[in-house]
This record gives sequence, structure tokens and C-alpha cells, in this order.
Amino acid sequence: MSGDRGAPVCVPAAVELVRERGDLRLVLVGAPEVIEPLLRELRANGESGIELAPASQIVGMDEAPREALRRKKDSSLRRAIDLVKEGRAQACVSAGNTGVLMATAHFILRPIPGIDRPAIMSAVPAVGGHTHMLDLGANTSCTPEQLCQFGLMGSIVTADLHALERPRVGLLNIGEEDIKGHALVQEAHRLLSATTLNYVGFVEGDDIFTGEVDVVVTDGFTGNVALKTMEGLARMIGGAAREEFSRGAVRRMMAAAAWPALQALRTRLDPRRYNGASMVGLNGIVIKSHGSADQFAFRHAILTAVTEVERDVPAQIAAELARQSH
Repeated sequence: MSGDRGAPVCVPAAVELVRERGDLRLVLVGAPEVIEPLLRELRANGESGIELAPASQIVGMDEAPREALRRKKDSSLRRAIDLVKEGRAQACVSAGNTGVLMATAHFILRPIPGIDRPAIMSAVPAVGGHTHMLDLGANTSCTPEQLCQFGLMGSIVTADLHALERPRVGLLNIGEEDIKGHALVQEAHRLLSATTLNYVGFVEGDDIFTGEVDVVVTDGFTGNVALKTMEGLARMIGGAAREEFSRGAVRRMMAAAAWPALQALRTRLDPRRYNGASMVGLNGIVIKSHGSADQFAFRHAILTAVTEVERDVPAQIAAELARQSH
């Protein structure tokens, strides 16, 4: 119900996926007076695989987590996470308020034993595929132990999503040399080096895109700044390309000739293909869609949840934590 576009995006994405996959069942949580007309338009009333769970409240994108937790106990966001806790759903997907979603998931589902704080993790395009980053905004400051936990969780999720046997894990720093960085990253480096992870050491900002590392670990403040910088740069490059190719008839002809390559590049860098950030470290699967996601992007977020359910990611994280501690 929330996000920038709400039910008119989420409902068609859900119906499309259910019709494609006979093994998928989706519970649409929200106001029946909003959702049911959309289902009628899509001729999906009574569609097998679609269930409606009513919720009388909506969390606004600007609401504070503490207030929402206290006052919005029948919000669509809260009820969706309740369904996971109750076992009626195996995952929650939401485009709503990130802070409220994380706070509510933390309060209801609780972190996996051995995890201090859950983290937000997502893929970004890189040479040859993707790089996964965490944390992207859940924890603005972190201890060395928490950064080490992020590395472990990031390795497991990346291995599951992309069938990698031993993902390469790097710790974001201002230089690759062992002497660089403040005391916190130095201690996190020591802890990660002592694990059985495929830890490659410190990486710099440009290494996010080189394809030489599969997981980049950082605190939520730095990670969120880096993510928003990437998104802004992608928009600037796209706008500059359109502007330059529209300067006169000759350049428009050049653009027409280069159209297949431009389209391939656009597809490769399309942020909608990377929509669906995992809130890893919880006793349940919660996927955060971008608030401005369109139908294509929201569909991708649902598919991310499906993959994590199939791989039983929380159980794998718990098992790996037990193994590392042993």
C-alpha cells in the first residue's frame, strides 16, 4: 500500500507472477477497497494463488519508526511481517518506509542468534555481473564484530543467489594496504581474516565495479552514501547521453546507428534489474523494494524473495554462524 506508487504497481506485478508460476502463492496485504478493484481490472478476482489480507492502516514514507511501531499496529507493513512470524507467509516484500520496515521486522522477527544487527544488502552492476554490498543503510555505525557478521551473511546470500561456491569478500576502506584505515576497520579486518570465509582483504570504492570481489562489507552510513552516489551518477550519464545524441541531425543519425548498443548498455545498467534488497540476519525473509519501483522492478523484488525462500537463507546463516563459532 505504501511506497511512491503503491498498489497500482504491486498488484499487477503480483498477478503477472502468479500466472507465470504455478508454484507461487501471494498474499496481498492492504485495503480491500483499493486492491479488489485492481484485481477486477486484471480479471484476477478469485485467481488461484492470490489471497487478500485486510489491513486498515498505511505507514507513510516520512513516518518515524518508533511512532509507526506504536500507532500503526494494523498497517499493511506490520501485518505483512506478522504473516511471516505466524507462518502464513515465508517472506515479506514491501516498497514502504525503509526505517519502519527494518524496525518492525527487527521487533517482530528478531535477529538470528549470533547476529547483533540485521543489515540491508543489495546487488549493484559490476564487470562480468554483480557485486553485493551491505550494509546499505540499516546501521549508520557498526562495531568490528558486526562488520564481520555482515561479511558472513553477505557470503552466504551471494553464494545462494548466484551459485558461487566461495564468494570473494572485501572490506571497504580508503586503501588496500593493511596499514590504511581507522581502528574499527583494522579490527574488523583482523576478525574477517580469522574466519573461513574467502576474505580478500581491504577494497576501495572503485573495486565495487571491477568484478574482482563478490561482496563488499561496510557500515550503513558509508554504504548508503555510496549507493545513492551510484544511482545519481547513472541518472547523470543517461541524461548526458540523451542530450548529446539529440544535438543536431547528424548526432541523431549516429544515435540511430548506435541504438542496439545503447539499448544493451541501458539494460545492463538498469537499476530495476537489481531491485529487491535483502534484510539479512532476521529470523525470516524480508525484501525491501525501492519506493519508486515500477511493475518490472517490483516483480524482481518478489523473485528475490522466492529465491531466498527456496534456499532457506536464514537457516543457512544460522548454520554457518554455529560452524564459525565452533
